[in-house]
Amino acid sequence: MGSARGEQRLVGECLADARKRAGVTQRELAARSGKPQSFVSAYENGQRRIDVLEFLAIVEALATDPHTVFGEIMGRRNRGMMS
Repeated sequence: MGSARGEQRLVGECLADARKRAGVTQRELAARSGKPQSFVSAYENGQRRIDVLEFLAIVEALATDPHTVFGEIMGRRNRGMMS
């Protein structure tokens, strides 16, 4: 397993990718989720840890399947462990 900071960054990158695929800006996502844009920026950059309830709220605000995003996180994590 990687460092906690590295894993936070991985989760943030996957959520940022999901946001971009949904065609949503950080500002739009913040408005949809009732959080400041700085919150979105912080977790996308790995500077803030999110819990499972925040994860679900984020993917719901993106109208994205949480299983898909979580699968992407696990896939990237497993590939990182192999290298």
